[in-house]
Amino acid sequence: MDGTSGAAPEVPAPEPFTIVVPVYNEVNALKETVDELAPIVEAHSDCVLLFVNDGSTDGSGDLLKELIAGKERMRLLEHPRNRGYGAALKTGVRHAETPLVVITDADRTYPNERIPELAEMCRDRDMVVGARTGATVQIPLIRKPAKWALTRFASWLASYPIPDLNSGLRVMRRSQVLRFLSVLPNTFSFTSSISIAMLVNDLDVLYEPIDYYRREGSSKIRPIRDTLRFTQLIFRSAMYFRPLKAFSPVVVLFLLGFLASLGYDVFVERNLTEKTLLLCLGATQLGMFSLLADMIARRSSV
Repeated sequence: MDGTSGAAPEVPAPEPFTIVVPVYNEVNALKETVDELAPIVEAHSDCVLLFVNDGSTDGSGDLLKELIAGKERMRLLEHPRNRGYGAALKTGVRHAETPLVVITDADRTYPNERIPELAEMCRDRDMVVGARTGATVQIPLIRKPAKWALTRFASWLASYPIPDLNSGLRVMRRSQVLRFLSVLPNTFSFTSSISIAMLVNDLDVLYEPIDYYRREGSSKIRPIRDTLRFTQLIFRSAMYFRPLKAFSPVVVLFLLGFLASLGYDVFVERNLTEKTLLLCLGATQLGMFSLLADMIARRSSV
């Protein structure tokens, strides 16, 4: 006998965390969502549940007041008008008082029972993202091509393979989110932007595979409009955090054009043309501007 017991090792409790749930016209799914999250709050004495009603017009706010009335560590914050998914998350982050902030949706698409597990994974990290790459993933087909393209672009920008750019189930260290809160958008692109912000600043991010279920009710995402908006905001994030990398394809394009034009002038025209000079000037100016912007961005992040 070696004196060791056969009992399973005790799993340490996660750091205190606040679950932030943005709500906009989700009246049909709210009861089930509260029923899913309530046991997590009850099982973790340092857990707080914040619902942020983002100007719902379907009675979601009134229903939430009934559902969480008298329940300890459950609160409702309200926007008088609809300000956007990202704005609701910002409100939740600002009102949270715990080291970790968990975000999830009110439409029952995410496996909320895994929240404590993800929070424990974040003990020594800055963010843990529930990547929708599990055995059961139900993402509408119309959204997959744009999602794939945007994820590839963001991975190139961050120099890190991103399996899921805009998952809405993640655990974040509040102190790190507050660093970027002023530059994060008020729209659905909040999750994409915080992913890029943390990765390009070399923070510790873990992607954990999760399932993703068909949502309750109709989606708030408009594929064409929101894809264009995501692209714009990702490029804006690139300009803010890594301008040199954002501009490098354009600089290379100008440089190749200059070399091609120079070769044509030397071997065909036998004369240096204004077109070649303009391409050279454009490549030089863009390159210098990119270097200067990158130096400013790096100094600002220190």
